[in-house]
Amino acid sequence: MTTAERIAAAPTGTETAGHPGPLTLPAARATGCPFDPAPAVDHARREQPVTRATLWDGSPCWLVTRHQDVRDVLGDPRFSAEATRPGFPFLTAGLRELITRTSSSLIRMDDPEHARLRRMLTADFMVKKVEAMRPDVQRLADDLVDRMTDGRTSADLVTEFALPLPSLVICLLLGVPYEEHDFFQERSRVLLSLRSTAEEVGTSTDELLDYLVRLAESKQREPDDGIISRLVARGELDFEEVANMGRLLLVAGHETTANMTALSTLALLRNPAQLARLREDPALIKGAVEELLRYLTIVHNGVSRVATEDVTIGGQTIPAGEGVLCTINTANRDEAVFPGADTLDVSRDARRHVAFGFGVHQCLGQPLARVELQIAMETLLRRLPGLRLDVPFEDVPFRHDMAIYGVHSLPIAW
Repeated sequence: MTTAERIAAAPTGTETAGHPGPLTLPAARATGCPFDPAPAVDHARREQPVTRATLWDGSPCWLVTRHQDVRDVLGDPRFSAEATRPGFPFLTAGLRELITRTSSSLIRMDDPEHARLRRMLTADFMVKKVEAMRPDVQRLADDLVDRMTDGRTSADLVTEFALPLPSLVICLLLGVPYEEHDFFQERSRVLLSLRSTAEEVGTSTDELLDYLVRLAESKQREPDDGIISRLVARGELDFEEVANMGRLLLVAGHETTANMTALSTLALLRNPAQLARLREDPALIKGAVEELLRYLTIVHNGVSRVATEDVTIGGQTIPAGEGVLCTINTANRDEAVFPGADTLDVSRDARRHVAFGFGVHQCLGQPLARVELQIAMETLLRRLPGLRLDVPFEDVPFRHDMAIYGVHSLPIAW
């Protein structure tokens, strides 16, 4: 299926580049450049940055699209992350089912409970600890490239490098056997698919939680130095609560970095001048990762909140009890903050991006993601000097059907 056909098959939205249609969410991305946000949502950013929209089930919500307004919402405790509150905007029936099937997730809690649980994990993702993992992550990356290039000149970057690297790392951190990666990656795929039915999400959720509960129980009998084992040893959470924490870290810990790695590689291949700059000056890679995070923003359908009292954002009063969707990909394309925002520039200072969110709920694992992405990009550029796309760009299968954007596969050659 071509890129255009995949976009045509997207769950909702009728807009095409330059001609935004009804603002129904989630909206289809541009047919012109699959790296760009949905035209209807980006049009709202330019013309009516805080506006009403309609969700898949016909329910209304507020759409917040500009950088400062998004930061204002995500940094304001009057906007709740608790998905059990009336008015909370769900992007799919599957996501709504996920909430009803599980106890509250860390990212779906407000303080003080959110802060209490987050503190249990903070030490595992501190910058100093993650930086100390660089040699191990580098070794994994080089081993994967060794296997990928052994006697071959082509491969699927997703299955042979982009997905295994963060999967190995998060399994190591959690104490999850990597041999089980097919099991949890398949369940993750169902949980993140915008096309999954409520029944499919419910089944995958139950199977994944059952597995993690059994794993947590085994850690009580045979402890190790993984995060799950340490959570069990603290004695503050029951096995189901530990499993729920593990589910969040397991799914988020490999899906996000895997898709950023593959999509970043493709974006650089489509911008050969920027790719050449990184090859000539690898010192730019650290900043380039921030720019790629800004430019691509794989959490592409927005971050949900619900107002707990009347709040004015961007001159618009959002009444208590009404849902809000913050589109961080359009916030990261705000020219007021990032001049020439629709252009990839690896020398740009992109540190103000909100790809990891903002406020108390910003991504706990961002130090690890940065290390993994920096190592992944440097390794690919160093080890594969002739790297190129091995299929027509139009045939690359983009993840329009997933909550985390990226590509389903990326055939490359060298």
